[in-house]
Amino acid sequence: MALLARVQTAMTEAMKARDEARLGALRMLKAALKKHEVDSRKALDEAAGIQVMKSLVKQRLEAAAMFRKGGRPELAEKEEAELKVIESFLPAAPPEEEIEAAIQAALAETGVTSLKQMGLVMKAVQARLAGKLVDGKLLSDRVRTRLS
Repeated sequence: MALLARVQTAMTEAMKARDEARLGALRMLKAALKKHEVDSRKALDEAAGIQVMKSLVKQRLEAAAMFRKGGRPELAEKEEAELKVIESFLPAAPPEEEIEAAIQAALAETGVTSLKQMGLVMKAVQARLAGKLVDGKLLSDRVRTRLS
């Protein structure tokens, strides 16, 4: 089922359950996906949808951190609730072993031993883990420790 259709189905379920918080988060998600679709002038594919949702996740994490720092825990909790709704539509993160195997294979494939050529390894690792939810910073930290 297409991403927008899954979001619409979840919206219908939230309306029937009278779950206003979840419904609000789903409406925000659908609006962001539709906006991307209209801006790009082509149908939304899975990769573009995942990219939009990743940016929404990042926004929610940053907003929650700022609200906590500002002494507004109730608003931080609202952002975190929206974050959980968005994450429910994202693919699962690969297990640690799969990430390590991808890094090992990329190092063997590229033959890189210097930290100066880390970009080549990162490209190869990201290509191997395409379509899966992987934190880029975490990935770069792991590659950096392997190369140093």
